[in-house]
Amino acid sequence: MAESNSSSWVNKHIVPVAGKISQFRPLIAIRDGLTLALPLIIIGSFFTILASFPITAWTNFISKTVINNVSISAVFAKISNGSFGIMGLVAAFGVAQSYASQKKVDGTSAGILSAAAFFIVTPSITSSGKTVLEGMPYKYLGSNGLFVAIIIGLISASIYHWFIAHHIEIKMPDSVPPAVAKSFSALLPGAAIILFAGAVYALFSWAGWGNIHEVFINLLYKPLSMLSDTLWGTLISIFLLCAFWFVGIHGASIVNTALNPMWLMQTDANRVLYQAHHLDLAHGGHIIDYTFINNFVYMGGGGATLGLVISIGILVMIKKANPQYKVLAPLTIIPGLFNINEPVIFGLPVVLNFTILIPFILVPMVNAVTTYIAMATGLVPLCTGTVIPWTMPPIISGFLATNSWLGSALQVINIIIDTAIYFPFVAAINRQELAKTQMEA
Repeated sequence: MAESNSSSWVNKHIVPVAGKISQFRPLIAIRDGLTLALPLIIIGSFFTILASFPITAWTNFISKTVINNVSISAVFAKISNGSFGIMGLVAAFGVAQSYASQKKVDGTSAGILSAAAFFIVTPSITSSGKTVLEGMPYKYLGSNGLFVAIIIGLISASIYHWFIAHHIEIKMPDSVPPAVAKSFSALLPGAAIILFAGAVYALFSWAGWGNIHEVFINLLYKPLSMLSDTLWGTLISIFLLCAFWFVGIHGASIVNTALNPMWLMQTDANRVLYQAHHLDLAHGGHIIDYTFINNFVYMGGGGATLGLVISIGILVMIKKANPQYKVLAPLTIIPGLFNINEPVIFGLPVVLNFTILIPFILVPMVNAVTTYIAMATGLVPLCTGTVIPWTMPPIISGFLATNSWLGSALQVINIIIDTAIYFPFVAAINRQELAKTQMEA
């Protein structure tokens, strides 16, 4: 009865608030914008792995094979830098495109204008000589530009929507092709967005405030890094993510979306250090980054439910499982290995199941602590800045993330610990279900 009353209270007071947060449009736009850049980041990570795969014969081959003064390793580095290096630019487009689309206006036009605005506010690089050359820095087009990209994206989409909503646009006759009509419709809001970006650039330049990206990094990253770059902050984020999942809200879409910009910046910083052979804490390497969270903390998905799935499988194998577990085990083990946990979240269920709440929150916290200690003490190398697809099974992902078998070994140890924590609670639920079955029989 007490558990039923608790569930009713959660349903009445917590679930509606969590639902509103999950539908917050700017948060959805940030998630979509960063997701748009993920394929590039993963491809770039693949070539980072190729450039430094731990086989001496291979690394010697790609570094010594030179064609027209360009080695294969240099080509791999260029691909990696070019993929990671436009993360911010892609996010500027993606955030605006998603936010404008949610507001029922032309997302593509808003995204293009946002990308242009992002270029305008970003200081360029110039070199003097016989010919003056101008270029854009990878640093700010990439991860260090994420904060400005997100802000520019949201503002650009808002300006675009305001103009269209107030019918301040150039309308063409119906006979004009839709693509042409959209181009003319975007002229007035586009002019406002570009002028806004130009004014921002002028203000920062004339006022002597310096680089807009560095200003926002100092204003936003340093305070937020208390959550993204510390163990205590990571534990808080884990608690919040699991709490959202517990009430049936996709926790990662809220908590991780808010912290992903910082984690991606830390990942890219590790990548740069790794390419320079300086990836360690002494040179500013980060223990916690995007890969740390996805591939070491949440093995099996939110709540690190791979240990939960294995526990159910153990009970089935020793023939002590209730009928529900027998059905659930084969449906959850394969998705669980690929970090897809919706079948067990809603099939067990985990949602509003107070019996499983303690391990659901505790297990990923334990993973974070053990992984943090292992990397802080040097027992396991830091993540190399590669972004492993979140569906990559553990053990494989641990090796790829750290370029070392020690990463895989750490994952194995964490999975054993996770299973040991989950098992008593899974067994308790199993006993309850068996007792119900016997009573019904």
